[in-house]
Amino acid sequence: MQIEEIDYTLNFKRPPKRIISLVPSQTELLFDLGLEDKIVGVTKFCVHPYRARQRKTIVGGTKNIKVQKIIDLNPDIILCNKEENTKDIVEVCSQICPVHVSEIYTIGDTLKLIQEYGNLFDKQDEASTMVDTLKFKIKDFQSYVKDKKPLKIVYFIWRNPWMVAGHTTFTHHLLEMNKYQNIYQSRERYPKVELKKIKIESDLDLIFLSSEPYPFKKEHALEINRFTPYATTVFVDGEMFSWYGSRLLKAFNYFKELRERLG
Repeated sequence: MQIEEIDYTLNFKRPPKRIISLVPSQTELLFDLGLEDKIVGVTKFCVHPYRARQRKTIVGGTKNIKVQKIIDLNPDIILCNKEENTKDIVEVCSQICPVHVSEIYTIGDTLKLIQEYGNLFDKQDEASTMVDTLKFKIKDFQSYVKDKKPLKIVYFIWRNPWMVAGHTTFTHHLLEMNKYQNIYQSRERYPKVELKKIKIESDLDLIFLSSEPYPFKKEHALEINRFTPYATTVFVDGEMFSWYGSRLLKAFNYFKELRERLG
């Protein structure tokens, strides 16, 4: 089989049997595709499902791996992501075995990844079912949200320095799907911002504080609100706004519930 990679094509005569995943959302996807018995290594951030870290060898984090542990696991393939993992990690892993590097910016990219995994790991039926279910949920959500009022937002992901989600991110793509207008959509990736220079507008509706990667608390909301007096601060589930793959099966119900609360 052949799988098109970012820079090259992966060739396998048979489905890989020993998988290491260095991306939490992709680990969850593997489990939901029925590949638990093929996974040999995960990161310390692979928290879904809960048993992933209990039953599989932890090979470090997404930005700092334990190379010898990975070598000792004798993997057939290592799964990475362009945003989650560094170029150095991908290069090191490529010396051990074939590496698949995903690049996810949109729902379409996610659907393609699920189908790729289905082909790569001989789970075509499971992948097709998941894709069909997601397409139904997407269509249903688009119908739900089409008449909702656009809301102007800022989506914070980090503190010290303060950082927000900008354009060319999966989070921004999902915000757009929800009809949330990101005031930093003209800036790419995750720009740093100064609270005292934040765009203060009377029509700024919401400040979103993501549950990850930074654990925002009430005192941080109060700190931000001094500079955004007209906006309502909301703590949101970061996994729903940034995890792709099978997490999206739950995300659209969450988006509906959030919209109902926000009006």
